[in-house]
Amino acid sequence: MKKTYITWQTVYYRLNLIITEGTKYYGVPRGGTIVAGLTGRAVDKIEDADIIIDDLIDSGATEERYKKYNKPFVALIDKRIELNNKWIVFPWEIKEKDTEETVEENITRLLQYFGEDVNREGLKDTPKRYVKFFKEFLNPPTWNCTTFEGEGYDEMIIQKNIPFHSLCEHHIAPFFGEGHIAYIPDKKIVGLSKLARTLETYSRRLQNQERITTQVAEFLWNELEPLGVAVSLTAKHLCMEMRGVKKHNTYTTTTKLLGVFKKEHEARAEFFNSITMKIN
Repeated sequence: MKKTYITWQTVYYRLNLIITEGTKYYGVPRGGTIVAGLTGRAVDKIEDADIIIDDLIDSGATEERYKKYNKPFVALIDKRIELNNKWIVFPWEIKEKDTEETVEENITRLLQYFGEDVNREGLKDTPKRYVKFFKEFLNPPTWNCTTFEGEGYDEMIIQKNIPFHSLCEHHIAPFFGEGHIAYIPDKKIVGLSKLARTLETYSRRLQNQERITTQVAEFLWNELEPLGVAVSLTAKHLCMEMRGVKKHNTYTTTTKLLGVFKKEHEARAEFFNSITMKIN
């Protein structure tokens, strides 16, 4: 995402449009606290404020949380109106947002917030390792979708039991399982490793299982222009095993069928029979 850097000049200009004489401001931690301080009339307690102020309104979730105080809520920038899909960087954030060390510091603060002793031996390098994990996992290897002339082959090609791992975008908890991918070529066939590569590429993101299934199927459909594509994923989700409903050994299966797999019962049945058939 492209970054948009906000200058101090812009901050002062927008602040002058917001503040009114004699008004007291409570700043939303953390960025709003800085903005409130710049007004010269910041208060420590929200009950003493006339207006709640923040540096940025993004989705509006923070504003919604503060509605219970029945006070006006303002911000320097409202992304619902302007600069949407931009990564806003305020002057007081430049070093923090642009260094990997600060990301590690944020993870350290998170561990401290939940009462962990970040100085004990096992946790000293955990923030660094966690950042390294994210950098590795969220950046799968690049590859080319190599295709070949099909030479008249028009029967189903299926690859079964492809392991995959992903992170639930709602809780950043792992989910993992196996995928089955099939296609019926028209004129092109694809290198066999590319089916597994496709699943790996779309799963190594903050994801949900339904989206991975659709993205894999649509990618192969667009690249190969086949007669049909079928994708089925079965996975365990730790976000429902470790928290919430806490139901263990529960599997979720998602499928996406395109072309003849969607239209023709025989093709669909052949695919599902094949993925359930055990190989001796």
